[in-house]
Amino acid sequence: MLGLCWIGMMAVHEFGHVVGAWLTGGTVKRVVLNPLTISRTDVAPNPAPGFVVWMGPLLGCVLPMLAMAFARLVPKEVKDVRLLTMFFAGFCLMGNGAYIAIGAFDGVGDCGVMLKNGSPFWTLLVFGVSAMVIGLMLWHRLGSVRDFISNPDSVEPATVWIVTSVLLAVLTVEFTLSPM
Repeated sequence: MLGLCWIGMMAVHEFGHVVGAWLTGGTVKRVVLNPLTISRTDVAPNPAPGFVVWMGPLLGCVLPMLAMAFARLVPKEVKDVRLLTMFFAGFCLMGNGAYIAIGAFDGVGDCGVMLKNGSPFWTLLVFGVSAMVIGLMLWHRLGSVRDFISNPDSVEPATVWIVTSVLLAVLTVEFTLSPM
């Protein structure tokens, strides 16, 4: 599940950059989602780099939370869908939040572009810390890790097979289609 969350988080984050580019008239030249590299989206021309760069972490947090909200429409008998989407949303909030909050200090990756294009340092910290707090709150609602580990029967075998199959399918697609 952690592998699938990592890949999914990067995909949603990069999708945010792509949407930002489309909304501002930029041209997406390449999206790199190869599992052996850190994801990135190359945009040129990029008429609004500040907007495009913020759309990555913003949609990278909002879209998983929307998925979690829609998962509430799934019948209660299929509880694993709700729990998995909540875990994924928490993961995306933690990942994007940590990336922006920690990156603000040394201006790496997206944070360097944000700072160079006028985003105040404190906005990166507020966004990052807020996203991490909300992510931790979502994970807290899932229950105790100790209880989960001591009761492995709480996970349906079908869920394990589905998550593993999806992970393998996504890895195959990314290795096949995405450049390094």
